[in-house]
Amino acid sequence: MKEKLMNSMQRFAKAMFIPVLILPIAGILIAIGNLFTNAKLLEAVPFLDNPVTKGFGTILSGSLVSILTNLGLIFAVGIAVGLAEKKKAEAGFTALLGFLVFINAMNKFMALSGSLFEGDSLRGTGQTMVMGVQILDMGVFLGIILGIVTAYVHNRFIDKEFNNAFQIYGGARFVFIVLIPVVVLLAILFSFVWPFFQSIINGLGSFINGSGNVGLFLYGMLERLLIPTGLHHLVYTPFLYSSLGGVQEVGGVLLEGSRNIYFAEIADNTVKVLSQSVIWDARGISKMFGLIGACVAMYQMAKPENKAKARAILIPAAVTSFIAGVTEPIEFSFMFVSPILFGIHSVLSGLSMVVLNLFNVRAIGPNGFIDFLLYNVPLGVEKTRWPMYIAVGLVFFLLYYFIFRTLIKVWNLKTIGREEDGGEVKLYSKKEYEEKKQNGNNTRNEEVPADIIVEALGGAENIETVDNCFTRLRVMLKEPGKVDESRLKSETGATGVVSKGKNVQVVYGLQVNSVRKAVDLYLES
Repeated sequence: MKEKLMNSMQRFAKAMFIPVLILPIAGILIAIGNLFTNAKLLEAVPFLDNPVTKGFGTILSGSLVSILTNLGLIFAVGIAVGLAEKKKAEAGFTALLGFLVFINAMNKFMALSGSLFEGDSLRGTGQTMVMGVQILDMGVFLGIILGIVTAYVHNRFIDKEFNNAFQIYGGARFVFIVLIPVVVLLAILFSFVWPFFQSIINGLGSFINGSGNVGLFLYGMLERLLIPTGLHHLVYTPFLYSSLGGVQEVGGVLLEGSRNIYFAEIADNTVKVLSQSVIWDARGISKMFGLIGACVAMYQMAKPENKAKARAILIPAAVTSFIAGVTEPIEFSFMFVSPILFGIHSVLSGLSMVVLNLFNVRAIGPNGFIDFLLYNVPLGVEKTRWPMYIAVGLVFFLLYYFIFRTLIKVWNLKTIGREEDGGEVKLYSKKEYEEKKQNGNNTRNEEVPADIIVEALGGAENIETVDNCFTRLRVMLKEPGKVDESRLKSETGATGVVSKGKNVQVVYGLQVNSVRKAVDLYLES
């Protein structure tokens, strides 16, 4: 039962990636649009002060802000696609239809029951407008619930077919037929019960915000601690896209969720300083600074004969963390061999958010340096106080460096380059599988040793399903005991392997999409 629950949670966490990873792109484009209307930039670069470029900036940022008011729909479609076992496009389309049915069914039922608020402003009433339809304000939770329900119905009935005159009602059409009464009943049910859940969510948000820096510290620490399980996305997503991360009116529109609020504030030139809710997305100190200090410490503490190999491993991992905010290649290099370091890393990550909050830093820093520059520099120092973010980051670089170096030395921790004689130093060896590629299976991807990956996972007959998230290849295996973890690390470029029952996650970092495609191709051949 526990294993089944964990597998379900991991599938859900993976499905959340589809909408969650698209939204930062909207934020970056909003920031770029803001560049063309930024008063200080126009003063410095006068030729940009013309109706064409200013109009382009206004249209770009203004059009993308509309995404923030339709997160329910985005999550409904994204999660349905992510959880669908087959025919994912049909699942997404069905989720869209189900969402439209739900909001209109709830509106009609509330009108019939006399519970629709009829005043000029819906603020504080627990109701909102969704795609022009007045319903209860369920926020992003509406999309999550409908996405899960749609995926369940889709997986249960997508293969249902009929004979003769009824055959046009099979497959995806039958899924929609079944979904309609389910969604209508859910709309009626939530008209009664959602106010209760709404009060719980608001109470939880008040408690967390009321606990101040203690709550912020626990949030930042837990977000890192759950990295090994792949469930850390379930910690920060509610704060980024629901009232747990704050409620703020921006440009006359009431928004909830840290990321929704600061995206809108980026595009609003009347906002002088970003609101405090931005702190819930200030998770980048450890990514841009802290783990770089850890890498320097691990390199310096490597055995002299292993320094060159350690450097070859740590430099790419550090650059990836600093530039893109992908930390798992570094974290998995010490997570299991030295768990105490991972615990300290989690504590320092939570502490960094507290320090930023104490200094009233309002810089946007959820990931790496590219995002940091695009978001903050155009907005100016007054609006974000970004130089203080850099200063705090440098302090944590030193903290990570000295703490990691000291503990590695005192406790003789077996970090990269300090393995026992004869142990593998490398996490990634392209040369090995490039040599195998010349003599290997012709169906293998040019850059990925798919045959070795499949063999190390126990063979094709041992693999039930293959999927991936942002950095991990996620597979369901019949016999997880057949996994050759050392081979995955030494011959395929994996930086870590996490097993939870039949669910096995192999960490590859940013190249995981190529790995997934190569494995799929190999299994199909």
